Amino acid sequence: MHATFYLLLATSLARFLLRHPGGARVPWIIALSAVLAVLYALPFLTAALREQPATPFASGARPTPRRLAWLTLVVAVWLVLVVLAPSFGWCAVPLFYTGLRTLPPRAALALVAVLTGCVIASQVRLAGRYDPDLILGPPAVSAIATAVFTYMQRQAARQRELIDDLIRTRRELAATERREGTLAERQRLSMEIHDTLAQGLSSQQMLLQAAERVWDTDPDKARTHVRTAESITEHGLTEARRFVHDLAPADLAGGGGLAQALRALAERESDAGLTVRFHAEGTPVPLPDRVSSALLRIAQGALANVREHAAANTAALTLTLLDDQVVLDVADDGRGFTPPAVPGTPGGVRGHGLPAIRARAVQLGGTLTIESAPGEGAVLSVSIPLEPQR
Repeated sequence: MHATFYLLLATSLARFLLRHPGGARVPWIIALSAVLAVLYALPFLTAALREQPATPFASGARPTPRRLAWLTLVVAVWLVLVVLAPSFGWCAVPLFYTGLRTLPPRAALALVAVLTGCVIASQVRLAGRYDPDLILGPPAVSAIATAVFTYMQRQAARQRELIDDLIRTRRELAATERREGTLAERQRLSMEIHDTLAQGLSSQQMLLQAAERVWDTDPDKARTHVRTAESITEHGLTEARRFVHDLAPADLAGGGGLAQALRALAERESDAGLTVRFHAEGTPVPLPDRVSSALLRIAQGALANVREHAAANTAALTLTLLDDQVVLDVADDGRGFTPPAVPGTPGGVRGHGLPAIRARAVQLGGTLTIESAPGEGAVLSVSIPLEPQR
């Protein structure tokens, strides 16, 4: 539109010079045309000197006194040119958009109406006769220009709203994902702590209490309990370090696989009060790290429950490797309990361990089955599906 303004200004000046060569008004017309050209470009020249973006107006912005003064000067010089030379009348079309962008809606429409009237008057004067086309043409052009500008403004406003909604939605989605990630991490941490640190601390407490009871009557047995507690402490410290760095369980770090890790767990958990045996069935196959880590944590949590709540003498870990799934069974001959009727609901005397075990199984697409009754021990079975081996 700015380029169109200068093109119309140059064309009007050329037409006037061709029609009125050597006239008395020629110097004034040339001078006023130059002044109008400089005034119109003044905002761009000022922005260039200040090294600012060359967009002097922002649609919908409140007009400043400087901006109003500039527009008033441009329109005033143009009106003088139209009075002296009607050929400059059509330079009003770019000024329509300038007014619409600079002024509030009502003031802009009033300016468009005034400019349209001036164009009609200049064209009738230039033609020297009454012509309906000269009366109806300029209003039609101004109406089209105003309608196009208004439509573009509405589209731009709607687009800005959509962009704002998109940005707000992205921020809300990011915040939701952060909250969900935080909750998932908290749940993971609680399960890790329960299955590792809490289990080790509970075992240490029971061993130290047992050592205290026989400290005077059987010092050798008391020292055995203390050494066992020391071994559990060392293992718990290793687990804590790996837990902080989010590494695999310590028993899996050696690369011996899940079966070897479960066997080491059974040996470590066996003492005078509880005997834990391990048995593996099926053809050994490499398991995904997530599956191995989850099953080892499940076994640790289950044995922690057995030691704390079951009052059992023996427990058995059974790892069964099938073509499409891996099954871990943890059985004990303790006092038993009544399994919860609704998954995830605490039942009997079992505490945080069962929900954590169920959550680990569900995360891997597996299932948890519990068979128990008061006085009849308990069997906990976790089944994790595996992808077919190729």
